[in-house]
Amino acid sequence: MIKEVIVVEGRDDVTAVKRAIDAECIAVGGFGINAKVIERIKEAQNRKGVIVLTDPDFAGEKIRRIISKRVPGIKHAYITQKEGKKEDDIGVENACPEAILRALENAKITLEEKRETFTLQDLVFLKLSGDNNAKERRDFLGRELGIGCCNSRQFLSRLNNYGITKEEFSKALEKLNYESKGE
Repeated sequence: MIKEVIVVEGRDDVTAVKRAIDAECIAVGGFGINAKVIERIKEAQNRKGVIVLTDPDFAGEKIRRIISKRVPGIKHAYITQKEGKKEDDIGVENACPEAILRALENAKITLEEKRETFTLQDLVFLKLSGDNNAKERRDFLGRELGIGCCNSRQFLSRLNNYGITKEEFSKALEKLNYESKGE
């Protein structure tokens, strides 16, 4: 598994990266990079490191510059226009897994063992999945831990891939339980 979090433009790019290698990804949604997304990227950079892999076009370069300006120390991976071209469309989503892997290797990825500190059973036990208030509880913890709001599967992946410790998680959970009691 890649240690760094891969930042891409959209969901199709996430799918293409995950076909190439096991990695945590953040999709910025094109030019709509908002403060929440930048905060997630900053948190990912602090915890794991970030590699930006955007489309080899004007828009991709502009997104890369926006992120670089706001998040220092990130790495960059590049595919060529030829590697990302499919008919009249140019993008990471069109690149073959080998091209994506080569681009990431050239960016000096760090490999690490996949860790599973948290399990789906933990989420169910802590009412973060399969409970009427699970979404609100995950959203609160996602904000506290800096990993964003998401569904159960993504939340579990982020807990494990962002290096969240049991201690950090417990503190955030205590805060959630304290605030939910209205004290």
